[in-house]
Formats: sequence, structure tokens, C-alpha cells
Amino acid sequence: MKFYLIIFSLLFSVTLVAQSDLKTANELFEEKRYDEAIEAYESILSTGVESTALYYNLGNAYFRMNDIPRAILNYERSLLLNPNNEDAVHNLEFSRTKIIDKIDAVDTFFLRAWINGLSGLMKSNSWAIWSVITFILCIIALFGYVFGRYKILKKIAFFSACFLLLVSLSSFFFAKMQKDKYENREFAIVMDATVTVKSSPDESGTDLFLIHAGTKVKIRKIFENQQWFEIQLADGNTGWVRVTTVERI
Repeated sequence: MKFYLIIFSLLFSVTLVAQSDLKTANELFEEKRYDEAIEAYESILSTGVESTALYYNLGNAYFRMNDIPRAILNYERSLLLNPNNEDAVHNLEFSRTKIIDKIDAVDTFFLRAWINGLSGLMKSNSWAIWSVITFILCIIALFGYVFGRYKILKKIAFFSACFLLLVSLSSFFFAKMQKDKYENREFAIVMDATVTVKSSPDESGTDLFLIHAGTKVKIRKIFENQQWFEIQLADGNTGWVRVTTVERI
């Protein structure tokens, strides 16, 4: 019991310290001491504490310092934790107008786009909770079907159970999608001013095209020596870049 109390006390202390540091960082931002605010926000993140607000504020600080690639990176990280952060969405879209590359995305199959949009309505934890709630309601409806006395009520209970089971399974699927998106971090932002995309994971590879700081890329593959990423742009073009030229969202 004492062990759990110690762990709880430590976690509570870390939370209090993080909140205090966040308040200090926000005050630095309000005072337009953006470089110090960035240092304070990054210090909080280095302790393992993260939140959508923290990444959003850090993105704002980088934007004020005209470091657009890192602003974009942190707005994206903010949205990874909370896709419904409308301020982060707005600032991200505005930041993208400041970068060189304007890449038209390939049209996504409407069903896939619809599923991605629906899954992004809530965080993975919220979808998981909704999945559990609807599953419990499904069980209750099944009891109503099995033990109900009236035919009309049994029919309503049966179809309700089927609907709730469908919702529960869909919510579980969306929760897994959101969790995988957070854990896999398959997207990255270009950090170097100009990056030459190669045809193979080697400096001797053919130069395919150039991409610039702030561009979002999808990581398709990591070369065995961990020095190269195979990346894909929104328009479908692919190639290889050095790991050091991009940073995972």
C-alpha cells in the first residue's frame, strides 16, 4: 500500500511541477520572450509530459520566431493528441501558406476519407470509452430480448442490440486507428531548408526532386542502417531522404 502511495505522490508532484512550469512558459510567451518560452516548453516536454495545449503553445512560439517548420511540426503534434483543436487546425493551415512547397494531394477514395474524418472526431480514449458504454448497452438490450414478455419489445430489443454492437465495434476500430496513428508516427516534417529526394537510400542515388522545409511527408520504409527514410508526398511521389533531414510528428 505504501508503495502505491509513494508512486501516487510522485506522479502528483510531477503534475504540479509541470503545471507550474507551463504557467511560467505561458507568461514568457505573453511577455513576447519567445525564445525563453520555447526553452521552457521544450523543457516540460523533455520530462515526458505532453498535451495538445502544450504543443499548440510551442507551435505559436516557434511561429513568432519565424521558425515555420517547427511551428508546423508542433501544430501537427497538437492535432495528433486532439484532432478537434480548432485553433491548431487554423494556425496549421495558415503556417502552410508560408512554406515553399504547395503540393496537391491525390484524391482519397471517398469511403476511406469518410472513415478517417469520422475517426478523427474523438481521441482514442474517448472512442474506447464509447465502445465500452455501447457494448454494455448492447448486453442490456440482449437481456431484454431474451427475457422480454412482449413480442414487439423483444423485436425492439433485438434490433437495438444489433445496432449497439455495430456502434461498439466501430468505436473500437476507431480507437485502434487513433492509437496506431499516435504510436506509429508515420508522418514527418521536413526540417532542412532544401532536401534532395533520392531514387535509392544512398548519396549516389539519382536526384529525383527537391522538397523544402515545412513539407509534410509520409514515412513508408526505414532503410536497414536507420539512416534513410523512404518517403511519400501528398501527391504520391516517392523517394529516399536522410533521417536527419526530417522530424517525426
